[in-house]
Amino acid sequence: MSPAIITLLILLGAAILFFTEVIPLPATAMAVPICLSLFKILKPTVAFSYWSDKWVMIFMAMFMVGEAMFRTGFAKKVGEITVKAAGTNEIRLMTFVMIAVGGMSAFLSNTGTTVVFIPIVLAMCMSSGVSPKKMLMPMAFASSLGGTMTVIGTPPNGIVNGVLSGTLNMPEFGFFEFAKVGFFFYVIGIAFTALIGHRLLPKGGADDDIDTSSLKQIPDEEIRWNKMPAAIIVFVFVVASMATGFIDLETAAMLGAFLVIVTGCITMKEAFQSVSWTTIFLFAGMLPMSKAMQDTGAAEMVAKAISGNLDSPVMILGAMFLVTAVVTNFMSNTATTALFAPIGVAVAQGAGISPAPILMGIAMAASCCFITPVATPPNTIVLGPAGYKFRDYFLSGWPLQVLSFIIAMVVIPIFFPF
Repeated sequence: MSPAIITLLILLGAAILFFTEVIPLPATAMAVPICLSLFKILKPTVAFSYWSDKWVMIFMAMFMVGEAMFRTGFAKKVGEITVKAAGTNEIRLMTFVMIAVGGMSAFLSNTGTTVVFIPIVLAMCMSSGVSPKKMLMPMAFASSLGGTMTVIGTPPNGIVNGVLSGTLNMPEFGFFEFAKVGFFFYVIGIAFTALIGHRLLPKGGADDDIDTSSLKQIPDEEIRWNKMPAAIIVFVFVVASMATGFIDLETAAMLGAFLVIVTGCITMKEAFQSVSWTTIFLFAGMLPMSKAMQDTGAAEMVAKAISGNLDSPVMILGAMFLVTAVVTNFMSNTATTALFAPIGVAVAQGAGISPAPILMGIAMAASCCFITPVATPPNTIVLGPAGYKFRDYFLSGWPLQVLSFIIAMVVIPIFFPF
């Protein structure tokens, strides 16, 4: 059996395990470099080298920097100010919350941001007579929309950058370059929800049964309010350094993690606990698959199979976006991106076009997941507190899913030509 076929079988096996979660996602990611090494597809030194990849380091460090914003009360303060400014008007409250959550999710963990906002929004719902069902789903959607705007906003953005630099030796997308497309998702998505989408949200009352037992809230007495200025200074310094290139991304991220620990914004234990190890394992485990597909010719096989049936670059972009968007609604968006990024590169190369618009499309599609409660952690988190049903996500999210596809097809080719 040829190395290309073996590589594709390993990829197929990983996809099945990711989808079914028969074993934990991190374990599946660990199995990929193990198999690539055992079957002599890659040398062990190459297969396992991605544990030190720059994007693994960046996201690990930024989880810690983001945790400082939660532990020092900054995120909670933003939530309280947002809700207070919105007043009791349902549409205005929903819009303000979406703007704030989306903006914070561009730089912080969207999961953490959602968790912080839930009790604040619920309290406001009870006092104003607004149903939590009208607030929490838009909030979860906004966290996904906001994450599309920066390289650290969501793991899929980091993964496509890792493929660009690690496999193709091409320039990476800049810190805010994702916002060329993501900003349209963020603004149009919020505007659509405020003007039309809110009519599709499930109905309910402010006295609906809510369950916040699964939320890991930080008690007020444990918040280090006196450390908030230090956390903000470090965070602004890190983001400014990354955005301007004043300091290399990985150095800026690691320096930020170091500073929030030594200044007492977070403890060492909290630093370790803040890291989403599932994300880290998916990053490190799946990145060698891209190289294996390139080296063995598996990527070329897939490219010919797909691009041979598509007549234009726009059709290729559309097909890759749609497939990624559908799959990511039922599987981890990080895992989905890790699977489809190398395929997207292969398809682009086979068609003789730039991989940049295809990878941008895959990254955006992986974050635009609105029709199931398992599509993203924020979607799952609000399920219990609001008492949503599975069908509520589909009925409320499908227009936003379609709108995202239209935005991508119009905007991506403008800023990232084929």
